[in-house]
Amino acid sequence: MSGPSYSLKDLADKVKGDLIGDPKVVISSIATIQNASSGCISFIANPKYKKFLVDSAASAIIVNPELSQDLKTSGIIVEDPYVAYAKISSLFAKHQNPYANQAIDYFVHETAEIDHSVVIGPNVYIGPECKIGKNSIIHANSSLVMNVEIGKNTTIHFNSILGSDGFGYAPDKDGYIKIDQLGKLVIGDNVEIGAGCTIDRGAIDNTEIHDGVKLDNQVHIAHNVILGENSAIAASCAIAGSTIIGKNLQMGGLSGILGHLKIADDVLIGAHTLITKSINKSGNYVGIMPAQNQKDWAKSSVFIKQRKSK
Repeated sequence: MSGPSYSLKDLADKVKGDLIGDPKVVISSIATIQNASSGCISFIANPKYKKFLVDSAASAIIVNPELSQDLKTSGIIVEDPYVAYAKISSLFAKHQNPYANQAIDYFVHETAEIDHSVVIGPNVYIGPECKIGKNSIIHANSSLVMNVEIGKNTTIHFNSILGSDGFGYAPDKDGYIKIDQLGKLVIGDNVEIGAGCTIDRGAIDNTEIHDGVKLDNQVHIAHNVILGENSAIAASCAIAGSTIIGKNLQMGGLSGILGHLKIADDVLIGAHTLITKSINKSGNYVGIMPAQNQKDWAKSSVFIKQRKSK
């Protein structure tokens, strides 16, 4: 079955761009500029791909104003080609609801409240006191354990577990006494939770994931974390309990933030970086040391300690 197609004018209108060339050119797919063929639209977001501009077989290319003079084919001129590509990509997505017209088996607790527009995949568990807002999607095999509230237009990808027990125990002479987790997990609007993520509900107060947050796959957020709006976290990151994070955090893969810290707005954390202290100023924070032979690493760590002590 063939997919949708659009005129170049349709696409230019979609991204509010300036059109160059034939507005009736038919576009049936998106492709990278080096692999494009007739009927494709491509884009250049990174200057290093400029070398493919002249010889690309794409029927149209999205470029910024600086590259518009180099176009040898039809195109769309916008300030940010990557954003334009993102907007156009939704037009070519197939199976927006992969569960349509299928018999779906899932569990919803009698105390849960789910808007009629919500899409729920197979083997989903929705537990006590959960609420899900308009046009949200809960993909297959995900669990909302209990006391989870999800806003509008939010997507939970496959195998994620939300509202699980936080890691709360009181040490006792005979071992550990479990602390019942009595708070909620509150997730805002336009949030996207990747596959295989785990987010704990709060111990007493709530865990909060604010509007516009995007999580990659296999991210863990512990109980009572507050994650500010429009933050984006790459795969395999972890945030320990009771840390409060401002808006627009960007966190590279395999990074971590310790518990009971405060992180300012507009902080960027590089890949493989561990944040051990609160951050009070916006900026780019990186703590990466390249891999070395163990003996060389030991020498380097001694040198770093000596430099810090001076």
